[in-house]
Amino acid sequence: MSKRRLVLAAAATLLFSAASHAQYKDEYTVSTVLPSAFPWGQAADKWVELVKERSDGRINMKIYSNSQLVSGDQTKEFSAMRSGLIDMAVGSTINWSPQVPELNLFSLPFLMPDYAAIDAITQGDAGEAVFAAIEKRGVTPLAWGENGFRELSNSKLKIDEPADLDGLKIRVVGSPLFQDTFTALGANPTQMSWADAKPALTTGAVDGQENPLSVFDVARIDQVGQEYLTRWHYMADPLVFAVSNRVWAQFTPEDQALLKQAAIDAGQWEIEKSRSEIDETLAAIKERGVDVTELTDEQRDAFKQATQSVYEQWTPKIGEDLVKQAQDAVANRTQ
Repeated sequence: MSKRRLVLAAAATLLFSAASHAQYKDEYTVSTVLPSAFPWGQAADKWVELVKERSDGRINMKIYSNSQLVSGDQTKEFSAMRSGLIDMAVGSTINWSPQVPELNLFSLPFLMPDYAAIDAITQGDAGEAVFAAIEKRGVTPLAWGENGFRELSNSKLKIDEPADLDGLKIRVVGSPLFQDTFTALGANPTQMSWADAKPALTTGAVDGQENPLSVFDVARIDQVGQEYLTRWHYMADPLVFAVSNRVWAQFTPEDQALLKQAAIDAGQWEIEKSRSEIDETLAAIKERGVDVTELTDEQRDAFKQATQSVYEQWTPKIGEDLVKQAQDAVANRTQ
């Protein structure tokens, strides 16, 4: 190649690079439901930190917690990201499930008994299929994080068998699958946002709720009458690091790789951190006088049998092949 052509090629490359970077925003919005006091918020913090560091400050992201970009309605986060109103998010599979039915997989009751089961699904073929379903609907998923196993608390009694839930008013998130699960167990599920949940627990409008231990601990749910806690691991709530497809297309391939690897690293860091803190969190909860019940395998199986109708109802909506992939992954997991 002649010297003139080399110079022209170099100039074109610089112009393309400048044009690409000129399209970048000064700041990208990142939506989360929970702030930095919780592992969920810490996952987003770590992602922002790694991206800024690795891009030498070229890519700046700002976190908006408490679903403030969607006026507190966490179920609208995915739609807002898909339409470009939100650039990025570290979101919950539960909150995005109204727009991505495949995400209901993780809400199937008693599908995942332990961490190895979660990892077998997210890191295997089922996890890839879920990511493909997200991308198909206008959002690019980058990595997994973790909100944790959701445990059950209430103000009335110790719960260790399905009959104990009979008639209890339980606050649930805005997903019909949760309503069906608690109805199958004989409870009276009441859907409400997290902002409304603590006042409802305080007044006794609802008897109980379900959330990861980290949320129970940091939000001090024991202070609103929740004296009984059952560790039943009935479902886990993976988090997804994701970017609006419209925004994703604006980044160069190199910066796409940077954003993705930073999300993977942040997710792995948060997963390890949140799992390692469970014992300490549980001890702190017990010290505050909460009566904690640990289910035996037989007791947990009784709950699983009582919720089989949920599988019959929801497997066709989620996808029979996807549910079977997940069940096989759990059955074949290595401890």
